[in-house]
Amino acid sequence: MAFIHTAACLLILCSISSAQFRGDSDGSCSPNDGFGKYCPTTCGVADYLQKYKPSMDKELDDMGYLLEEIANLTKGAQDKVVYMRDSANQAQKSTPPDYYIKRSSNMLDDILRFERSIVEQEAKIYELEQMLGSNEKRMLQLKQLSLQLEQKCKQPCQDTVKIEPETGKDCQDIANKGARTSGLYFVKPLKATHQFLVYCEINSAGSGWTVLQRRRDGSVDFSKNWIQYKEGFGYLSPNDKTEYWLGNEKIHLLSTQSSIPYVLRIEMIDWDGTKKNADYAMFKVGPEADMYRLTYAYYHGGDAGDAFDGFDFGDPSDKFYTSHNGMQFSTADKDNDKYQGNCAKQDGSGWWMNRCHAGHLNGKYYQGGKYTEAEAGQYGYDNGIIWATWHNRWYSMKETTMKIIPINHMVAGGGQQTGIKQFGGLGDI
Repeated sequence: MAFIHTAACLLILCSISSAQFRGDSDGSCSPNDGFGKYCPTTCGVADYLQKYKPSMDKELDDMGYLLEEIANLTKGAQDKVVYMRDSANQAQKSTPPDYYIKRSSNMLDDILRFERSIVEQEAKIYELEQMLGSNEKRMLQLKQLSLQLEQKCKQPCQDTVKIEPETGKDCQDIANKGARTSGLYFVKPLKATHQFLVYCEINSAGSGWTVLQRRRDGSVDFSKNWIQYKEGFGYLSPNDKTEYWLGNEKIHLLSTQSSIPYVLRIEMIDWDGTKKNADYAMFKVGPEADMYRLTYAYYHGGDAGDAFDGFDFGDPSDKFYTSHNGMQFSTADKDNDKYQGNCAKQDGSGWWMNRCHAGHLNGKYYQGGKYTEAEAGQYGYDNGIIWATWHNRWYSMKETTMKIIPINHMVAGGGQQTGIKQFGGLGDI
């Protein structure tokens, strides 16, 4: 019984110790950590440790006591086996042969059974000794881990998410105030009732891009409803490694606040690592009353081609039916497209749909890029992250970015100027 109780304690303690304390590592959070859905800050780890450390220390002390008991029981069992074996041998030597002549066969059978029992006991003892050694080693590791965590949590707590102190109406306004570091900033457009968080790409020359969308690795599902696309979803991060949609309402407030028009830059990376972009001047997204209608004045340039103008997939009418300028935003639960069906439902994501699209950056993420009609699901339509003027409709991009900047700052730091189609891509901003 002592052995069973000890094994149970070992299992409980090992399950606790196997939960890695995350927050300062690159690992993803697991509900088994005890933190739930979100990764903790260093302070969260400290609170967690302080809550559970006393019970862990008690478990370690109890385990030490039980292991000591196991050691004593093991020694006692060894001594008893030796005594039983010696007694059997002594009985065989000292018993007069004539006295047991009629019972000799029964005694031999008993001796054989007894020897088999001894062998079994020795095997169990060996197994217990191996487990004892392993448990002692594991206990030492747990004590070392406890000491390391205790030392770490004596350090001052620091928030793992850094938000830069400057604020403004957009990222260019923040750059104009002297910010030269890309990261998370609070912005408050002119008609906004409250500030909200954005990721700003700011270079040393003072160009400040406000990022509206990121696709990195398929970690965020873009199959969302109208409210989610309105409010935004995904994760903003200071290291810019996450995926998100900033939100149609925020994009509307940002893009319509200034008399100086914005340029929308769409950046893409394919699965060979090639980077290309497309720029659209005087980009705006209307209010929710107009279903967040997309408008722009003209294609400003880029080496990815003008997919927003539509694409001829084989029928001359395709180009007209796949243009995006002037289209309202559609989701599976709010159909505003020009198609008799529901493009957003068929493609599984929200976008400015026509009948249906030639460029769609919120599509399904396909590892490796290439996919087929069969892989596209029950509807069989091109539902990937596509840009038809670069790759065909059955090729899904690896990474995409949508970001805006006032048009008068396109020259500063970007190496771009109106009328010159010479665009660098992701690394040249």
